[in-house]
Amino acid sequence: MMARAISLARNGLGRTSPNPLVGAVIVRDGRIVAEGWHRKAGTPHAEIHALNMAGELARGATVYVSLEPCAHYGRTGPCAKALVEAGVSRVVVAMMDPNPKVAGKGIAILQEAGIQVTTGVLEQEARQLNEVFLKWMTTGLPFVALKTAMTLDGKIATAAGQSQWITNEASRYETHRLRDVYDGILVGINTALADNPALTTRLKEYPGRNPVRIVVDSRARLPLESKLVTDGAASTIVAVTAGAPADRLEALRSAGAEVIVAGSGGQVDMHSLMEQLGAMKISSVLVEGGGSVNFSLLQAGLVDRVYAFIAPKLVGGRDALTPVEGDGFRELSHAVELEDIQLRQLGSDVLLTGIVKRNTEK
Repeated sequence: MMARAISLARNGLGRTSPNPLVGAVIVRDGRIVAEGWHRKAGTPHAEIHALNMAGELARGATVYVSLEPCAHYGRTGPCAKALVEAGVSRVVVAMMDPNPKVAGKGIAILQEAGIQVTTGVLEQEARQLNEVFLKWMTTGLPFVALKTAMTLDGKIATAAGQSQWITNEASRYETHRLRDVYDGILVGINTALADNPALTTRLKEYPGRNPVRIVVDSRARLPLESKLVTDGAASTIVAVTAGAPADRLEALRSAGAEVIVAGSGGQVDMHSLMEQLGAMKISSVLVEGGGSVNFSLLQAGLVDRVYAFIAPKLVGGRDALTPVEGDGFRELSHAVELEDIQLRQLGSDVLLTGIVKRNTEK
């Protein structure tokens, strides 16, 4: 039943931010009588949808929920009190809510009302489901996923600069699925200048959700006629340094772009940028930048997950661009390692996904 609740929660992928993904199942006399999931921030939570479906059948029933029921008044009322009022007899919870406004308070409300509570059922699966929410809620920083498309010999473009298309259509479509569930999409100014990308979501089976476009552009060089400024498909944030020309900042703002000042040196301070994005409730960022931006984020320890699309092609070239450039790590012991590796075949391409391993000894 908890596996079902977690499965239901996934229906809200890309739609509940900055809220968590939550699913709920109500069981009475050994059968499911109601289900629900959180659909969008500001709308009823999973438990409320399930309780509304169950009606009087909720009395004396067991509720399985993938995250601790909330205990505070926000845009919606507290789910823990709704469960008490519905007369449920038992609540099974996958994981506790790290939100300080909840953090055990929901469980306490249930227990004080005499409701039996069980916690920790499929907790690891529930934590993985809400990896974005957990990172943002506990650190204030967005969950950062680095996406790259490369040849088998690790090139993201030929020595002549040609990059379209390294991967196949299936891989490119999977990229649009990723854009659909991340709050923001980040590129460097070199990518913006070279490709003039729209960075929008284009899906066939349902309307996609366009993420906020973020350009790392220390000197505010983004052309005012670029798609990111003119197309109106989504908002665009330009991250600059304090040394960026004032007239360029004013021109970008007048054209409708939002400008964030992050750092006073020659390069954008990535940590400062992520802090500001997190404060704007941008809880997840998909990075589709070039090698310099990718290395800056990896070096700063800000990357949480990697999506590596690999095409069975060999192009060679000592001057051909690679996914991670910059100064690089001098010692193998400092290299960024991935764990929880998953492999998927997309036609002739392979998608390797992994979580960045946190090693406090490095």
